[in-house]
Amino acid sequence: MDSERKPVRVVIVDDDQLVRMALRLVIDGEPDLTVVAEAADGNAAVIVVDEQRPDVVLMDVRMPGLDGLGATREILARAAPPRVLMLTTFDSDDLVLGALRAGALGFVLKDTPPQGILDAVRAVADGSPVLSPAATARVIAAATGPLSSHARDSTRRAARERLSALTEREHETARAIADGLGNPEIAQRLNISVATVKAHTGSLFSKLAVQNRVQIALLVRDAEE
Repeated sequence: MDSERKPVRVVIVDDDQLVRMALRLVIDGEPDLTVVAEAADGNAAVIVVDEQRPDVVLMDVRMPGLDGLGATREILARAAPPRVLMLTTFDSDDLVLGALRAGALGFVLKDTPPQGILDAVRAVADGSPVLSPAATARVIAAATGPLSSHARDSTRRAARERLSALTEREHETARAIADGLGNPEIAQRLNISVATVKAHTGSLFSKLAVQNRVQIALLVRDAEE
């Protein structure tokens, strides 16, 4: 790590004190990461984030009172919000999907080995989405699972209306992001420079009012369902 770079500041949110203790021990053992606060529920998390201004929030999904999804929405509605990494179990895919739509940058399972959690925190701090391989299939299934015809039509219409503001090239860029391509691969597919890809992506963030590429991908998927 660059010795001049400040440690990534992390807030841990979980209603289980033992989980918080374990995560703090793992994270504080790394020279490039530091836990600046903990919270036991979503309401406390919002307050702590406002006070501490962390870089990353490691957020439990299911908690009493305000759950992780509600807390994520409130935190990400703030100016210059932190990145949010969700902690989940297999029985909370619906809430995780909602958190990703709200702007969380990814999720990891609670039984992920310590090194995997550390890698995820670092990736999210750098702005890279993190989807735990062990649970990605479950979330995809939740995203594409059966909905009522009315709900599906409503979601599709809303997504298409938002995408209608894009230029043709911005549509192509959004489609490539939904396909999981990085900037170099998008540049190659569209026969444009990486700098131009970055410019189009910046326009997508602005026009679609999203904070990360995961939200763009989900919006494209919604429009195509």
